[in-house]
Amino acid sequence: MASIKYLWNNRVQFDLFSKPFFICWAKRLLTFPELVKSSSRRKNLIKKGAKIAETAEIGIAKIEGKKEYLSIDAFTTLGRVEIALHEKVSIGKYVCINDGTVILSASHDVSDPLWRHKKVPVLIKDYAWIATNAIILPGVTIGKGAIVGAGAVVSKNVSDYAIVTGNPAKEIEKKRTNVLDYNPCDFLAANNAWLK
Repeated sequence: MASIKYLWNNRVQFDLFSKPFFICWAKRLLTFPELVKSSSRRKNLIKKGAKIAETAEIGIAKIEGKKEYLSIDAFTTLGRVEIALHEKVSIGKYVCINDGTVILSASHDVSDPLWRHKKVPVLIKDYAWIATNAIILPGVTIGKGAIVGAGAVVSKNVSDYAIVTGNPAKEIEKKRTNVLDYNPCDFLAANNAWLK
């Protein structure tokens, strides 16, 4: 969820003791425990050096490595994802990364006789959607508005508004619209309880 401070400052207000007032506060109370957990996850990552917008949504993510390598911009939502921070992972605005996604920023160099690590940054641009169980390999840039299909293994850059599927991921003919104006965080119940 967005930070508690952000939700409080931007909360919708209804007439005291009206029916919408009671419905709204019932929803807020029911979703409050998850709001506290999400806020705690964000604070812990920030305390360890990550740069995370106050409106970014951090699910139950497994984020290992140097936290200062992670940046997540406004209104982006991460589900139950895994991120290995050997190098920078930068995630733009309005990005949706679904459960099961794995983002890797290093691998072993198979042409090196010592099999050393090869560390390369990952960039995910605004409005990208990474579907369930996708794997993003080191050095990949996911373009603005691009879609990575469920279970896709992405080893090469994805163009703006392209849709890729499969293993290895390949671009399909269909393109995504290049006029995008939505907020993936709007679908979360706790945000709706405060902001709608």
